[in-house]
Amino acid sequence: MAAVIWFFILLSAPAVQLILDKPKRSTLNQLTRMLLRQYDCGVRPVVNWTDTTVIYIDFIIQSILDVDGQNQKVTTSIWYRQIWTDEFLVWDPEEFDGINEISLSSDAIWVPDVIITEFVDSSPASGVPYVYVNSSGTIKNYKPIQVVASCDLHLYAFPFDKQNCTLTFRSWLHSVKEVDLAFWRDPKDIASDKRGFMSDGEWELLSVPSRYWRLHVDDQDYALIQFNVLIRRRPLQYVVGLLIPSIFLMIVDVISFYLPPNTGTRISFKVSILLGYTVFRVNLMDEIPVTALNTPLIGVFFAVCMALLVLSLAKSILVVKLLHHNDKEVKEMSISACLLDKYGSSSQSFGESMFTSVRTLDEMDQSSYEFDLPPDEDLVSLSEPPRFSPRLERLLNQITTVRSYLQQEEDDGSAQSDWLALCYKVDRFLFRFYLVVFVAYSTTLVSLWGSWSSV
Repeated sequence: MAAVIWFFILLSAPAVQLILDKPKRSTLNQLTRMLLRQYDCGVRPVVNWTDTTVIYIDFIIQSILDVDGQNQKVTTSIWYRQIWTDEFLVWDPEEFDGINEISLSSDAIWVPDVIITEFVDSSPASGVPYVYVNSSGTIKNYKPIQVVASCDLHLYAFPFDKQNCTLTFRSWLHSVKEVDLAFWRDPKDIASDKRGFMSDGEWELLSVPSRYWRLHVDDQDYALIQFNVLIRRRPLQYVVGLLIPSIFLMIVDVISFYLPPNTGTRISFKVSILLGYTVFRVNLMDEIPVTALNTPLIGVFFAVCMALLVLSLAKSILVVKLLHHNDKEVKEMSISACLLDKYGSSSQSFGESMFTSVRTLDEMDQSSYEFDLPPDEDLVSLSEPPRFSPRLERLLNQITTVRSYLQQEEDDGSAQSDWLALCYKVDRFLFRFYLVVFVAYSTTLVSLWGSWSSV
């Protein structure tokens, strides 16, 4: 009998050793299992269902990632915090080795259905899958969010624009009787808190004012907390890259009016400026935001500058046309054209006509005058003018024609001088008109942009 007992003892010794060697569960593991053993994550965590669960919200903006004017949306990076009380996740720290706070999976407990109503796109940033729970049941849900939200963007004052984008937090299903919202910090502290904002980007954070209000829908009140993100664009990059080069080109165009208008230098120079401005605008087209509703003022500025350059070129072409129009009329109406048409081909010059006249004079010197006088008996008086030979009469006609031509050339030269003076006056008048329009337009834009940037 004793041998049988010793046999069973020997057989059971390894099993007893295994039981003794089995590791115990940690206190943290026991606490987690105790809290979640009978926990239902689909039930609002209150013992009395008439009690309201208050969700405290805190908000810190970190950076402005993108502003899409065409699609009217803004991408921001924020640090979002939710704090509420779960009456089912309470324990005594003394029973669990003084553990006062633990982390639990957010999928294992009840989480409020608080959303951002302006959300228009899914966030690529992954949220933190855990929440902190302390022994009194207070839950802290801290997570970074990349928010792609709709925003009513006003880009008319670009690049001196300011934007006001709202982020509204609310419970999607629960009314204010079940879930209410509240500020974790004072709204004044939230508005002036810029410690976490990355201020070295294109946008400057002005303030984040906030307010609490309730929305009445279908005989139910829903709590909402709205944060207004006020931001301002830093315009230095666009002033240096867009405005200053454009202003320089316009100043060069104004200076080009001092080139003489009776040559083609001014027109070719203005054409070069217009082509350069066109290339400048095409290369910087992507720098100007595109909106579907209205055009930014800087776009209007570029369009008007282009129109002024075209107007300047058209004015110069008009002045040159007036100058050369007078020369053409004089050429068509000159006496030399009549001489060439009567005595020679169209290619004969005035020098050739003069050479012919001089040669005729030489021939006349070698001959004598031929007078057709009456007989001596019929000669009564010399009152009757003598008759010249046909050759001499032809020569006298040519001399008279040359004299008329020279007189006409003198008159035409005087008329051309008067016409040239008139064209210069027209050029000065158009230049002053162009300068007044350019200065008035530039002053208006500078005053508007100055007032926007100083606010």
